[in-house]
Amino acid sequence: MMERGSKTLQNRFESLKCCVIVPTFNNDKTLSSILDSILEYTKHIIVVDDGSTDTTKAILEQYSTAITIHVKKNRGKGYALRSAFFFARTRGYRYAISIDSDGQHYASDLPVFLDAIEKNPDSLIVGARNMTEAGAPGKSNFGLKFSNFWYLVTTGIKLSDTQSGFRLYPLEKLKSIKFVTRRFEFEVEVIVRAAWKKINVMSIPIRVYYPPKGERISHFRPFTDFFRISVLNTVLVLLALLFFRPYLFFSKLTWKTFKAFIRKELFNPEETNGVKVASVMVGAFMGVAPVWGWQMAIALGIAITFRLNKIIVLAVSNISIPPIIPIILYLSYITGGIVLGRGVGIDFDSGISLAFVTENLFQYVLGSLIFGVILALGLGLITYIALLIFRKQPASKNEN
Repeated sequence: MMERGSKTLQNRFESLKCCVIVPTFNNDKTLSSILDSILEYTKHIIVVDDGSTDTTKAILEQYSTAITIHVKKNRGKGYALRSAFFFARTRGYRYAISIDSDGQHYASDLPVFLDAIEKNPDSLIVGARNMTEAGAPGKSNFGLKFSNFWYLVTTGIKLSDTQSGFRLYPLEKLKSIKFVTRRFEFEVEVIVRAAWKKINVMSIPIRVYYPPKGERISHFRPFTDFFRISVLNTVLVLLALLFFRPYLFFSKLTWKTFKAFIRKELFNPEETNGVKVASVMVGAFMGVAPVWGWQMAIALGIAITFRLNKIIVLAVSNISIPPIIPIILYLSYITGGIVLGRGVGIDFDSGISLAFVTENLFQYVLGSLIFGVILALGLGLITYIALLIFRKQPASKNEN
């Protein structure tokens, strides 16, 4: 049974040290109704007036129980949330639920967040909207699918709604993260970097109200804000492919999980030896190939195109993790030097010039391609021999 307006629900907010954050900018038509509905559940409210030029300030003066932060000039939703996070921590709050002030969210869903955080402490919880409901704008649905896809790429986590502003944030867990964005793209950055910090990111279903087209109030700038989000996604994808995904893979790797991986992916009878060997070779070559930042993406594309074992391809391509990268670069460079007859050293006596950089870059690129082929052949041969010796059920009939 819903605890609407009850003292029990007020006590739950206090025992969890949870507050509600309302970032607002020129939403004076809906702000009062939002605050009134929240007050039925808790008095722990922080409102951030992000440089509003309408009657927002006068409205907030009527709510003495709500803490108000006034920003003189509009700085963006991300800045408003970050300011509220900092202030909430100084007041001893452990969690904060953000709710938009445009009237789309229902305060009656607040208890749902409390239920979820009691079962999953210190999680970041996103309220997932049903975008198939009548009235849901088509453009938002496209943008949501776009954002969900890139979130999966950067974190490996599948969320049904990465753009909802109705969320519960674990304030202490986020404290150590130095965020860089200040506008709508912050809501993408925070869930990605929280996942990278191994904070549990999950979603729960919420209701949402879509007002008629003429009544919708949105400060999202389709071109400018979508461009900013796209740039952020590009940066996050590069960082994920270069550092986070390889780190995540190896951080979870133990002798037990390694043996399980070998048994499941390498020695299971569902694929031919040829497919498994080819998967290892493609992964090894792409792990060395001079396409840093895109190695895993290209490797995955090759695996899908040629129906290879995607898990093996991606796992082997992860050899290019930060501790191993200098070794790969060095071996690639000296391989190029040997092929070009230049030896294995770098001659700095002639000084640094464009010609010097060009020559050495060519030597590295050529060397990395040749070294990648050598490594792929070597690991492929070892894999083939291992499969012949240890595979219990060779898929000989599939190979015929």
